Amino acid sequence: MVLKKGIAITIIILGVITGASFLVWTVPQQNETTFIVTDYENYLDGAKGIHEVLQESTLIEYQKLLDGEITPEEYIASADVTSTQITSQISEFVTSKPPEEWQNSYISYMDAMKKFNSYIGETKVLANLIQNERSQDEISEAMKKIESLKDESMELVKISDDSRP
Repeated sequence: MVLKKGIAITIIILGVITGASFLVWTVPQQNETTFIVTDYENYLDGAKGIHEVLQESTLIEYQKLLDGEITPEEYIASADVTSTQITSQISEFVTSKPPEEWQNSYISYMDAMKKFNSYIGETKVLANLIQNERSQDEISEAMKKIESLKDESMELVKISDDSRP
């Protein structure tokens, strides 16, 4: 009798575990990640601080590239890391869902980070031009585009700051 009760309890426990596992696999999962932000000003200030650090480090590495202190390969590796960090920041902005009064500021700042990411991409193009020993005209043209993207990014940061509630 005790043996039959033990077997029955074991079968019930295994049935519950199997049923729960089945539900976990069949119930659709929600994959969308949302960052919940309650202090929009401090969140934007934090993102701006990270952006400024990334800008400064990129500028330092860019100058080292131009001065010949690092190779184009080293610069590209550094720029890839920075670009990944900026892309991560942009993704957080997309999912933060600010209230209406903060949307213009957030959108402008997100656009600034996108321009900064384009700036990084263009500096990688310049690194490749240097590596492939291209003409000075091509290098000068790339440098003009880099400066233009940098200026556009900074202008969007200013627009973001001016549109804060």
